[in-house]
This record gives sequence, structure tokens and C-alpha cells, in this order.
Amino acid sequence: MARSARHAGGWGLGATIGLFFVIALALGAIAGRVPAWVALVYAVMSGISVLVYGLDKSAAMANRRRTPERSLHLLALLGGWPGALLAQSVFRHKSSKAGFQWMFRLTVVVNLGVLTWLLWSRSGISLDRLLLVGWQALHSVITRGQ
Repeated sequence: MARSARHAGGWGLGATIGLFFVIALALGAIAGRVPAWVALVYAVMSGISVLVYGLDKSAAMANRRRTPERSLHLLALLGGWPGALLAQSVFRHKSSKAGFQWMFRLTVVVNLGVLTWLLWSRSGISLDRLLLVGWQALHSVITRGQ
């Protein structure tokens, strides 16, 4: 089966954008313009996203229990969207489902809005508060899925 034009380059535009974003954050952290913990959160959440997408693709192919879409969206919202873009391209998973993509893009926009607010506001939000809110949201999604 021939690969689509969207995947002809191997990675696709989405994966390239996600990788560029993570590299830009890392360079921003090295230059002292972005807190190092922000770059670390995106890198870790992106890695988790790639892993979860890969496991979900494997489960789909084996007709096993799947990862709920809301969990994939929450990972993206919490900073894993660059890894999710990479995984969608590499695994060809969830990349053509219109409803999923609409919500995924919304989570990316919201995530970038929050990041922009964090980097340019003088709100003084702390890492521990941000992680607590993220953990509570993740826990809520996980416990509802059981």
C-alpha cells in the first residue's frame, strides 16, 4: 500500500512542528529565557505520549482494550502534544479521525495559551501548584475510566 503524500517524508509536518517546539523550549531553557522545568515537563509528557499512543495502536491492532481518547487529550493538554504529533505520524494513529483531531488541536491551542500566560505574566504561579492541578486532572480522568 502506498504511503500518503502527508507521510511521504517519513515524519510529516506535525511531527516536525512538535520536534521543533521541544528543541526551541530546550534552547530557551539553556539561554535562560524559559524555566528549565517547563522544558522538562514538555519533554517528559511528550515521551509519555509517544509511549501511550504506541500502546494504544498496538491494542487497536490486537483488538484489546484501548486507551480512552480523553486520556490522550489530557496528555496533550498537560504538555505532551509534541510527542503526540510525533506518535500520530510515526504510528499513523488517530491522525485521520476528524473529531479526535479537532479536539486535539483545541488542546494544543489551550496548552500554548497557558504556556504563553506562564511565560509572560507576573502571576508567580509555582511549579508545585501547576503539577498539583495537572495531577488532579489526570487522576480524575483515570478514575472515571475504570
